[in-house]
Amino acid sequence: MTLIPKTYDGAADPLRIRLAAAGAAVMTVGMGLGLRAVAAGNVAKYGGDALYTILLLTLVVLVRPRVTPLRAAASALTVSWAVEFLQLSQVPAELSQRSTLVRLMLGSTFNPPDLFWYTVGAAAGWLSHTAVRSFPTGRGTRDG
Repeated sequence: MTLIPKTYDGAADPLRIRLAAAGAAVMTVGMGLGLRAVAAGNVAKYGGDALYTILLLTLVVLVRPRVTPLRAAASALTVSWAVEFLQLSQVPAELSQRSTLVRLMLGSTFNPPDLFWYTVGAAAGWLSHTAVRSFPTGRGTRDG
């Protein structure tokens, strides 16, 4: 079974990686919406924080399909933390009053525990990305 198809030279096919990343992004959004539907309080909030960083990681892979799992996770974590620290200013709160989409993307209030849960999301995304990249492609084997 081919999960990450390779091109003739053995390199992963960027188009297929992008398609997989787009599918993972859609699934991540679905998981976030599902979590909000079935959970409340800290479970929904902090689970959403972790999923936010995972979503960012999938978007990094979508843009840069050959990025390493570590760089993708580090990029997603950096953006997550930057957005959280931006909340120390009034900019996200003011923008959030004008747009629901901005509120979902930027939040409005700094919350230190969010930094930990973004790190959890980055670690989970790194593990998942590493695992997917290590799946055999089926090419060059007796089964392929």
